[in-house]
Amino acid sequence: MSLVGVAGGFRTEILRGIPFSKMTGSGNDFVFFDGRDAELSLLTSPDVIRAICNRNNGIGADGIVVLEPAAPMADARIHYYNSDGTPADLCGNATLCSTTMATELGLSSGAVISLLTPSGEIRSRIVDGGPEIDLQPVSEIEPSIGIDLVAGEQQVGFSIVGIPHLVVLCKNVDEVDLATRGPALRRHPVLGAPGANVNWVSPLDDGRWRYRTFERGVEGETLACGTGAVATAILLAKWQLARSRIRLVTSSGREVQVTLAAPAEGSGAWQATLRGEGRVVFRGRIATLFG
Repeated sequence: MSLVGVAGGFRTEILRGIPFSKMTGSGNDFVFFDGRDAELSLLTSPDVIRAICNRNNGIGADGIVVLEPAAPMADARIHYYNSDGTPADLCGNATLCSTTMATELGLSSGAVISLLTPSGEIRSRIVDGGPEIDLQPVSEIEPSIGIDLVAGEQQVGFSIVGIPHLVVLCKNVDEVDLATRGPALRRHPVLGAPGANVNWVSPLDDGRWRYRTFERGVEGETLACGTGAVATAILLAKWQLARSRIRLVTSSGREVQVTLAAPAEGSGAWQATLRGEGRVVFRGRIATLFG
């Protein structure tokens, strides 16, 4: 890739004119590219991704998505990268947004959309104007994990929903100091080198749950996390605090819904459906980005 040098960094001239869509999934925001418009390699250099996602000198986002046709295996393939340039096997809100975008780009004409991710195939659909996805079965679940709790925390568990998640039950998520507690748990030694996303959850008076996420690859709080919502719902069910349909309020104030099917006897795998938002905010073409 040819990057033109400028004082203090580089200018991504090679991306000039490439169209994009800015999308949001309950405040978890992404820059989407149609893989037919540009070579994947042009968009997936870590330096370029950081320039695109920069909220001051770039478009601004939690990550980028390149969506491309995947026939005959599936309708589309999702390539997802965090804002720090690292790839991720799965992002729930990016997959919700991909459901909307695959329909808009004509990558699928059927009622059910098949999306390929590094963590497996995701089946999705548009229901009452909004996206809904069926995740791969979740079987790696630890209701209790060896992490010392701090004041306000009541229980901590672990689950892999495409990517690893800690889930911390607490009295009030809005009192959690994410800037301090987030990095400590995200890289806790018990998790090994990859670490995990960290989700805090507490009950609301109306039967819903409020959750917040410190997301690896962003290295800060995101306004929503789809796989985090699923991990949180499964741990709440394992802790016998919730049942099959869990409504969670994100940090953007928007609601996501997780519907669970408990494991069949002997299987140990939970089936989860996530429903949320996949909305186009604006569209444009890249002019000049500075890294």
